[in-house]
Amino acid sequence: MTDIATGETFVKICGVTNQEDAFLAIDFGCDAIGFNFVSTSKRRVETEFVKNLVKKLPNGIMSVGIFSDVTPEEITRIVEITGLNAAQMHGNESHEDCQLVAKSVPFTIKALPFDSSDLSNFDDYGVDFLLLDSNTPGEGKRFDWNISTESIKSEKLILAGGLNVENLSAGIEKFSPFGVDVATGVESEPRRKDPELLKIFIETAKSFKAKTD
Repeated sequence: MTDIATGETFVKICGVTNQEDAFLAIDFGCDAIGFNFVSTSKRRVETEFVKNLVKKLPNGIMSVGIFSDVTPEEITRIVEITGLNAAQMHGNESHEDCQLVAKSVPFTIKALPFDSSDLSNFDDYGVDFLLLDSNTPGEGKRFDWNISTESIKSEKLILAGGLNVENLSAGIEKFSPFGVDVATGVESEPRRKDPELLKIFIETAKSFKAKTD
């Protein structure tokens, strides 16, 4: 995970489906790799693939499983089988569900759409980070950035939803997040990252200081 002392923006590269993309992102300086276990996702991966890849990841890299509307027990089971150290809940999980996952998984992330009423009581989820996303996650569509950020704690915020190399700087300047998350915005085609876009995205994000308090 990112070194808080450096103050650099935390970068999560999501929707990784192959080893080459994972290590390319790490070489460029990302802090986290996301693996999608959602059955309807075009970037869905199998547990065996993730298990074999996680073993090869360098120390300090956050390995995140993305889940949606499965039980806390199932999330914990897959995390344990694969060796992941983080879980991202992207569905209609309750506060209690997220709290249960947080008891057994080192790092936890709850994704909410930008217009969710739960943003004002986000701490009740008991997780480490809020992933602020659009209403159509995984489609590379940006949400309305003209929303009020008064109720959002930026030190817990990972900004997502249609980020790319063109709008990344503006997004960071608007929300002052702890971190950023991208999948579609650095792809050359579905399930394959573009090396040049990946490099530019990570370098741009790292040029900003993260919000840590």
